[in-house]
Amino acid sequence: MLARAARGTGALLLRGSVQASGRAPRRDSSGLPRNTVVLFVPQQEAWVVERMGRFHRILEPGLNILIPVLDRIRYVQSLKEIVINVPEQSAVTLDNVTLQIDGVLYLRIMDPYKASYGVEDPEYAVTQLAQTTMRSELGKLSLDKVFRERESLNASIVDAINQAADCWGIRCLRYEIKDIHVPPRVKESMQMQVEAERRKRATVLESEGTRESAINVAEGKKQAQILASEAEKAEQINQAAGEASAVLAKAKAKAEAIRILAAALTQHNGDAAASLTVAEQYVSAFSKLAKDSNTILLPSNPGDVSSMVAQAMGVYGALTKAPVPGAQDSVSSGSSRDVQGTDASLDEEFDRVKLS
Repeated sequence: MLARAARGTGALLLRGSVQASGRAPRRDSSGLPRNTVVLFVPQQEAWVVERMGRFHRILEPGLNILIPVLDRIRYVQSLKEIVINVPEQSAVTLDNVTLQIDGVLYLRIMDPYKASYGVEDPEYAVTQLAQTTMRSELGKLSLDKVFRERESLNASIVDAINQAADCWGIRCLRYEIKDIHVPPRVKESMQMQVEAERRKRATVLESEGTRESAINVAEGKKQAQILASEAEKAEQINQAAGEASAVLAKAKAKAEAIRILAAALTQHNGDAAASLTVAEQYVSAFSKLAKDSNTILLPSNPGDVSSMVAQAMGVYGALTKAPVPGAQDSVSSGSSRDVQGTDASLDEEFDRVKLS
């Protein structure tokens, strides 16, 4: 049994090891190095030595000296990272789907003593532990989560192996799932699910595009209406400002005309000029009678132009308030004399207009 353990654990891992002299060490029928008193242990290897059937020591890399007959090399352990292919096995997921799954296991011997005396065949033990742990972890996940959570599944298997293999002196560095094979019918249903999901996404994207288009059109109309209302508002403001400017300009022009007229009336013979203007407007108004309408309003004495002019000048004089009463009387008397002096000329002008 010890010979079989030695073959399974270390003998096959040490083929091709070379001594410092460049020649392979002598080995016995079991494949282990012979005790030649002076031994050279290769780097990254540990040779377990027994003295009279009991563990004695572990030979370190380099020069080592043993006692013939009493000392015997019992196990040879490699301290390099070891890669083990985990065979394909079946496992059932949480939703009762049978999977065929295999993997690769990476481990390293941390304690040669425990690896030699703690387990019969470390490689076989770790392989079986990886398979059982993988089946246990897959039973906790559904089919969809198996594909999505491969990293967490690998980490869970590594943690479970390290907890169990600590007493064997072995540390699992990582575990990688190689292939996952699903039944053909399950693969077809998964393909149909993927196609349905793609059609769903296409429909959703199309509806979202339609919605975005409608939103953009409505937003454009809204902006157009806002801009049109703002343009209309600006136009009305500009128009109102123009009308106000026109009214102000007209008022200023009228005020300027009134001011000039008032200044002209205060000059010599101003009242006579005003009387002449009123008489001309009176004649012009009579010439336009009955042109736009057949309803005519006539004064009681339309032929008496001088009385009309005198009446107009009297209204003007009543509305005008002179600052000095004496000056106002003098202006009124002067105006009366001017009006009486111009009556004859106005009568002649009126007769001439009637004749023409």
